[in-house]
Amino acid sequence: MSLERGELKKSAELEKGWSFTNYISKMKGVSAQDQSVRIIDSLVSAGGGLIAMTIISILAVSLSYPMALGPIGASCLLVFAAHEGPFSQPRHIIGGHLLSTVTALSIWDVFGRSHITIGITLAIVVILMIITRMMHPPAAASAIVAINSQAGWGLLLTIVLSAVIVVGISVLYNNLFESRNYPKRWI
Repeated sequence: MSLERGELKKSAELEKGWSFTNYISKMKGVSAQDQSVRIIDSLVSAGGGLIAMTIISILAVSLSYPMALGPIGASCLLVFAAHEGPFSQPRHIIGGHLLSTVTALSIWDVFGRSHITIGITLAIVVILMIITRMMHPPAAASAIVAINSQAGWGLLLTIVLSAVIVVGISVLYNNLFESRNYPKRWI
């Protein structure tokens, strides 16, 4: 009888806590805080991105994989504009891109490219990034680029080298400035 009461209590709590009105009200979000834009810091971030993407674009184009520039450009945004964030740390960047690209290329090798394999690839990459604690949103884009472009295993070298270059430039560049400290943690 006590088991039934517990189940009834949970059911009543679910019904009480969930309503269509409550569901819709969650979509309003919260009020935005007024955050001022620090022009100097923004210019420093842009300068880092400029340096990194110039070098990486030379590498990616010379290796014939310019499609790598999209996900790597997003990584640059994180390491230069949000360098303190957890997704901006070296393990997340290098590990995330490596894990995602290898996963996507493996799935492509076995199953080919289709709408369902693209979706499955993203789902598997998300699970693997969570399990390994190497979440890096641009790395998910690397997986999609890898499977959708059908570029082959040569793309892996370009993605990994680019990720290492992003981290290397970020370490050298961000630490030139008094207000910046990168990385917060390596592992």
